[in-house]
Amino acid sequence: MDPTEPPPHEFTRRAAIGAMAAGAVAATSRGRAEEPAAAIKARPRIAAIATCYYKTSHGQGIIDRFMDGYGWKGGHHRPALDVVSLYVDQRPKGDLTDERLARHPNLRLYPTIAEALTRGTGTLDVDGVAIIGEHGDYLRDDRGRTHYPRYEFFKQVVDVFRKTGKTAPVFNDKHLSWSWDWCKEMVADARELNFPFLAGSSLPLTWRIPEYETPPDAGIEEAVCVGYGGVDSYDFHGLESLQCFVERRRGGETGVKAVEAIRGEDVWKTLDPAAGGSARTKALFDSCLCRSFRLTSPREGYGNAFPTLADAAKLVADPYLYRIHYNDGLVGSLYMMNGLVADFTVALKLEGDPAIRSTQLYLCGISPNQTLPNFFSPLANHIESMFVTGVAPYPVERTLLTSGVVCKAVDLMAEKRRMVETPDMATIAYKVAGESQYMRS
Repeated sequence: MDPTEPPPHEFTRRAAIGAMAAGAVAATSRGRAEEPAAAIKARPRIAAIATCYYKTSHGQGIIDRFMDGYGWKGGHHRPALDVVSLYVDQRPKGDLTDERLARHPNLRLYPTIAEALTRGTGTLDVDGVAIIGEHGDYLRDDRGRTHYPRYEFFKQVVDVFRKTGKTAPVFNDKHLSWSWDWCKEMVADARELNFPFLAGSSLPLTWRIPEYETPPDAGIEEAVCVGYGGVDSYDFHGLESLQCFVERRRGGETGVKAVEAIRGEDVWKTLDPAAGGSARTKALFDSCLCRSFRLTSPREGYGNAFPTLADAAKLVADPYLYRIHYNDGLVGSLYMMNGLVADFTVALKLEGDPAIRSTQLYLCGISPNQTLPNFFSPLANHIESMFVTGVAPYPVERTLLTSGVVCKAVDLMAEKRRMVETPDMATIAYKVAGESQYMRS
């Protein structure tokens, strides 16, 4: 079998699905995941591979939606697929596995990933694989990286594909791996075996307040995201938030020639024109803060004063900044501001537009009184679309790029270096659909 061509069953399955679901595929190509199974009789059988499965974990947020449905477009949507096999790597206190097995009689738990994919048949016996490698007790190294076994899980899936000569679409939650070499290898495997591969954050797909998308082929002069969270963690969400806007610029994504990482007092200097910083960057940063629902006021009482740089410096104990230098000259900045904000906002300066365009990527369900985050629903719908149609709704290259930036930036901060050239990221070029895929109200 030519490894550059899909296995024979892929032609058959894709042809059948294409004939039955042309409307769903067309909707996906426009960037809006519609009800993808209206005309499809065969329900894809899915293997869910999770590090953990407890309340509020990513495992629960995604797998439960596949099995029990979720709110969608004013109603309750029942996915057009069946989760038939489950592998759970760790089962801490509060684990939901046994309860879900009892409630879903067609679901089976398997002791290994290979068995979850073959289901006692000796060959691949599922139509899709969801890898959810987030949460759990895993090594956290001296660079702040948590060694979630996404790569290891993925390679075990690929091993089954190679041994059986069959493939299926694969989803990988969040960034590909904490190792840049492993990130590249995962995408290379998907290309070699020619199976649909989807990965990334829920942020590009969630609601936006206000609703805004970069006009197709717009010229972007500069872009800024302001977010919160830890290293090798929520920084990835911030990068995906930024990337889903800048990838729509004129010419599409062109690749990254260098990554810069700044931590501590020097972060504030990039925002202070008197210290050599950019007035335009400061305007974009302020526009992001204006979109935040969870901006910390520097004053007590009802004043809700807008924070100055001096105020922000008092509120943020450990500021850090990632700057992405793209091949085409664009610079995108991610400011991580724990203590100042608790959400993710993006601001853009477009060519020929005197105004700054900005929005919040709304994480509904993230508050002290809510523990069931609804922002997983748009992500679940796009994963479902891939499993049903056999087509990834957006390129995995987005997440390859953002994973690479995280890996490079974490290394820079650990090694106390500021910038690194990235020839191995300079070839990550791709284009996306004409319409953004975020959730409209």
